[in-house]
Formats: sequence, C-alpha cells, structure tokens
Amino acid sequence: METYFNIFIKSFQGTLDWTWKSIVFEVPWYTNYFWGLIAISLGVWLLEIALPWRKKQSNIRRDFWLDAFYMFFNFFIFSIIISGVYDILSKLFADFNITAKSLALFDVSLWPVWAQLLTFFIILDFVQWFTHVLLHRYSFLWQFHKVHHSVKEMGFAAHLRYHWMENILYKPLKTFGVMILGGFEPEQAYIVHFITIAIGHFNHANVKITWGLFKYIFNNPVMHLYHHAFTLPQGKQGVNYGISLSLWDYIFKTNYIPEDSGTIEIGFEGDVDFPKDFIGQNTYGFKKE
Repeated sequence: METYFNIFIKSFQGTLDWTWKSIVFEVPWYTNYFWGLIAISLGVWLLEIALPWRKKQSNIRRDFWLDAFYMFFNFFIFSIIISGVYDILSKLFADFNITAKSLALFDVSLWPVWAQLLTFFIILDFVQWFTHVLLHRYSFLWQFHKVHHSVKEMGFAAHLRYHWMENILYKPLKTFGVMILGGFEPEQAYIVHFITIAIGHFNHANVKITWGLFKYIFNNPVMHLYHHAFTLPQGKQGVNYGISLSLWDYIFKTNYIPEDSGTIEIGFEGDVDFPKDFIGQNTYGFKKE
C-alpha cells in the first residue's frame, strides 16, 4: 500500500517537474501557466501604461516588485510545496469510501464542451465568492486576508498578493466544487483558468473598464477598487466580493459603487502599522493582536 509520505513526495516531484518543463517550453503552450501568467501580466501592465485611470500613479507603483514576487510565490512556489496535501486528502477520502461521485449534483462529462466549461466556470466562481465573504466575516480569517488589502496603490500584480493560508481555504473548497460536478474537470479547463487570471489582473489594474451593461455579470476595476476602499458603508464588513463575476454581489445585495473617480483611499484601519515586507506579512495572521 502506498504510504501518505510517498503520495506527498510523488505529487511534489510531479508538480515541480511540470513547472520546470513549463519554464523550458516542454509542455503544450495552452497549458503553460508559467509563461501564460507572464504574457497576461505584461499585456495588462502595458494597458495600464497606455490608458492609466489614476494618471498620477507611477507605472512602477508602490510595492510593484513585492506584488510581482507574490504572483510567482502563490501561483508556483507554494503550489509546489502544498501539492501533495491534496493527493493525501484524496487518499483519505478514498479510504473512507468517499468518492467524487458521492457528492455529485451533476455529471457534466457527457455535456457539450461549452456547457462543461460554462458550468465549471460558474460553480467555481461562486465557491470563490462565498469563500471571499468568509474571509471578511470572520476575524481569524480576516487577519490573513489583510495581506491582500494592505495594497495602497492598485495595480494588476495586486491580484495575487495574498497570504498563503488563503490557499489552504480556497483550494479544498474549489475541489469540493469540482466534486459537485462529478469530480470532473473539463479537458479544456485551461481556457477557464486563463480567463480568470486575465479578469483578476484587469480587476486590480489601473485602468477604467466597466463592461457597459455586462457590469452586472462581470467584475471590473471600478467595482473592485471599492472592495479595497478604506472607508466602507456603515455596518458593512466588505462589499463587491466578486472574483470574476459581479452577479453574485447584485444577487446578494453586496454591490456598492458610489462614484468612479478612482481617487479613493484604499486599505484598512491600522494598515499604517501593518508589516511592509513579505515575511512580516505572512507571519502577521498567526500573532495575537
């Protein structure tokens, strides 16, 4: 019987090997998340430079390089480190006769590809929206989520500035979302993943895009800037929780866009004392206030 330690090592080595092959172009281009992330980042950054919303904000804004490091740390380094944990959880579930089919509400494997991708996108986005709400509603989770809200000048790379503990919460819930679909992730799921990366970058970018009438469906930089607002409506712990889709906020009445100048202060009360370095930010949530 394969031990949990062997499962962890095997998964760790597999993820590390795939990442290296991505760097040296030995994987199909459409699943190359390393260079795909770089290409999307450069594209959105050039858009910020060409069409800046806050014109006084520098192209190399405050914490630009810190956020660039967060991008690669969260997307690759930490993913490599933790990859074995999810295979261990799968083995534990299997040992208790809990399979993906046990929780399935839909079996999308026989659906047309477009329906598979659309359903996959919508369900995973809702799971992330709900998780995001929890990060704001519960104090012990908010202590970790403060890392993301410590951004004081918004730009595309702020998308992936978040505490590594958020991966611990998000990924199991996203896995649960996949199990609802019968444990099936569409073969073309890379399309959804690249779309969500691009939307997330746009939502944090220094550009003014609202999508017109589609703003009621898709999140946008104007809406998301108010998610980061220093001053929130009275009695609110957060607003505009949308990840890729804004429709959840309109459905559950958590939408809030009072104006669109882009000049509001962002952050949170006490952020002046929040650590400014990577190590300090990623140990903050474990300390008593």
